[in-house]
Amino acid sequence: MNTRKKIVVVGSGYVGMSLATMLSNKHEVCVLDIDESRVQAINDRKSTIRDNDIDEMLKKNDLRLTATIDKYEAYDNSDFIVVCTPTNFDESSYFFDTSIVDLVSKEATLMSPNALIVIKSTIPVGHTLKLQNGLKTKNIIFSPEFLREGSALKDNLYPSRIIIGNESKKSKDFAKILCESALTDISPILMSSSDAEAVKLFSNTYLAMRIAFFNELDTFALSKSLDTQNIINGISLDPRIGQGYNNPSFGYGGYCLPKDTKQLLANFEELPQTLIQAIISSNEYRKKFIVDQILQTNSESVGIYRLIMKKDSDNFRSSAVMDILRMLKDKNIEIHVYEPLLNEANTDGVSLINDLNKFKNISEIIIANRISPELEDVKNKVYCRDIFGTD
Repeated sequence: MNTRKKIVVVGSGYVGMSLATMLSNKHEVCVLDIDESRVQAINDRKSTIRDNDIDEMLKKNDLRLTATIDKYEAYDNSDFIVVCTPTNFDESSYFFDTSIVDLVSKEATLMSPNALIVIKSTIPVGHTLKLQNGLKTKNIIFSPEFLREGSALKDNLYPSRIIIGNESKKSKDFAKILCESALTDISPILMSSSDAEAVKLFSNTYLAMRIAFFNELDTFALSKSLDTQNIINGISLDPRIGQGYNNPSFGYGGYCLPKDTKQLLANFEELPQTLIQAIISSNEYRKKFIVDQILQTNSESVGIYRLIMKKDSDNFRSSAVMDILRMLKDKNIEIHVYEPLLNEANTDGVSLINDLNKFKNISEIIIANRISPELEDVKNKVYCRDIFGTD
């Protein structure tokens, strides 16, 4: 295998931006995106997402990284085309909207028939095989990503596993590229694309289940006047359970867990199951419980500290806090939001306040999904279920 390959990364979100940055250390990488501002940012060596590690790596002069909106320029002489476009969950059809992935796969197959198309976007189980059959090509595979917001590049450089949904020579070549780009000694796991698709959905659903479990534990403890921290510590000392993902929150959210759990449920179709549905329902009940707790304070002015899901994130998508905000609005509660990533304004009955001191003074109670040192001086006002100070 030639040491340097041309790799096209389609999409410059968390997956695409972090992957393109890492791969451009050793390979020629072209990011293809429809957003001209994102393309310009990448060509100016600026990240399209909030990630300190990416910001630092982009300062290197020897990165072979470019971006374009021109698909012909991008696909020309490409060896690998990595699809990192969104697959939002369509509530009306109760299934992933794979239209962008499908379109990119079709265009890439026509314009660069010898390139291996690697889908990183999360898709339903069996979708890669469907694309292969529909486009009459074997040059489409699935390779799941396991990234966390705020540490996407780090998770690419130090992956927990690298899974490739095929065992062809081209697939093994791409696996080698990922392994050699990582800063840890790792070997790829090869399997069918359908198996790899299932790995992604079941992995995220397990994480959602764990979050839901400890949230229900916290709901129980609050309702029975028990000490949540003592109970979790006692449980987590069992090595079979461990310390990970045991910090209560307002509910799981973000871009992946809500939609991936629903897609897995949809994939079950007529198969018997109760657990997957229970995970989704538990998350909804948790948010309603949090709202009831807030309403019981009889506060006329509720402040919401940050809409983002976690520290070092700039993502509000499917945030549990956003759902709680909507529920409180339905109760005609006066709501003030402190979110410095948004412009100060008054939108549909919710005031956005970028002055933190003003926000603290005007709010009778401040709800925060995760605690922050910024709230230390008003901790008597804060409602938060963050027990351990971790994400």
